[in-house]
Amino acid sequence: MKTVHVQYFALLREQRGIAREDIATAAETPAELYAELRARHGFTLEAGQLRVAVGGEFAPWTLPLAAGADVVFIPPVAGG
Repeated sequence: MKTVHVQYFALLREQRGIAREDIATAAETPAELYAELRARHGFTLEAGQLRVAVGGEFAPWTLPLAAGADVVFIPPVAGG
């Protein structure tokens, strides 16, 4: 298990009810982490609808996650 720092924006923030949290996880990649969080919190967006950033830069969903990583899940932007 490792702890990562997760930040949520837009719809994910609304569905979770908070903007940031620390998560203890065994997930090895952002894809595994999002699947875990989606199951835990009932997120309605699939991973394919999101971008992920790790350490302040866009990253592949297969990037190995290190303890203490800052992970941001970015949903599509809506506006008008």
